[in-house]
Amino acid sequence: RRSSDLYSSVWDAITKPEWTVKFGYQAPVDYDLRPGGAFRGLASDAMKEHGAPDVVVDGEVIEADAPHRLVQTWRALFLDEPFTRLTYEIEDDGDGVSRLTVTHDVTGAPQTAAQTAGETPGAGGGWSQTLSDLKTLLETGKPLFT
Repeated sequence: RRSSDLYSSVWDAITKPEWTVKFGYQAPVDYDLRPGGAFRGLASDAMKEHGAPDVVVDGEVIEADAPHRLVQTWRALFLDEPFTRLTYEIEDDGDGVSRLTVTHDVTGAPQTAAQTAGETPGAGGGWSQTLSDLKTLLETGKPLFT
């Protein structure tokens, strides 16, 4: 595939609900991909069965340069912590390979830091599990975890 196709695939997997339901926490997202636009991480049916509200994470888009860079704020509504800053960078790594770098600045948000590091019991594997699942999905068409 062309590099632009790979960029678009990674970008779409991060920003489109039809992709986000296939990996990680298997929950849809809702983005208004312009500076100042809203971001909402919605609860999956499984999350709702365990009492989660419709929106579990929210934030605001700071920068959206499709399909290369997305910067946003991010806050888990079930934690009493401030917004954190989440950056996705997608680069051409040559030979038809894309490199995704995710930087989540969790300064001042220790519970968010623990959850996204996969250290909170019963709260999933955090970023490492989510990104491993995403990589497998994009490479094979099937998620690592079901």
